[in-house]
Amino acid sequence: MDALVDALRKRVLSGEIEPGAPLPEQEISALYGVARPTVREALAALVHEGILRRERNRSAYVPVITAQDLDDLMLVRRPLEDLMAQRLAGRRVPAAEAALERMARKAAGPWSELVAEHMALHEALIEAVGSPRLERLYAVLAAETRLGLVRLRETYEDRDLLVVEHHALLDAIAAGDGRAAVAEHLSHSWGAA
Repeated sequence: MDALVDALRKRVLSGEIEPGAPLPEQEISALYGVARPTVREALAALVHEGILRRERNRSAYVPVITAQDLDDLMLVRRPLEDLMAQRLAGRRVPAAEAALERMARKAAGPWSELVAEHMALHEALIEAVGSPRLERLYAVLAAETRLGLVRLRETYEDRDLLVVEHHALLDAIAAGDGRAAVAEHLSHSWGAA
């Protein structure tokens, strides 16, 4: 089942499965050659992660994230990441630096892999604070952030720009100027997204 979850997650986060698209169990079962109970479990896992949604008597589907959803998501992320920047001021976070290096290597690769490293970077920063409550709050937003990043693949046609932005963010935190950098980083214009 884990392989199916990973395969479906990659397809959703790459944008291959479009927002709003249903994922009928029977079709997935036939496509991947697995039993429907396995498909049901995999879809339930992705619903639990927040990458898919499911309503009664409907197939699971990829939620549509609008520009207004992204604005609201940043509104909620901003105070959490501001708190992170306060607590980490003047520090380097090796796990975040490692994620940034992987982001740079994967900038030319599949968008879903870049999204995974982007999330690893932000989650490493949050974890470095050492607050289990902050981690739990942030985790609630992680799935929507991932889906939002799928929407942003057109905004970041030059993927190196995403790497440059995160390099600047980590440098600012290390220099003690992270709060301003977080505010700038999370106040994007979503363009045509």
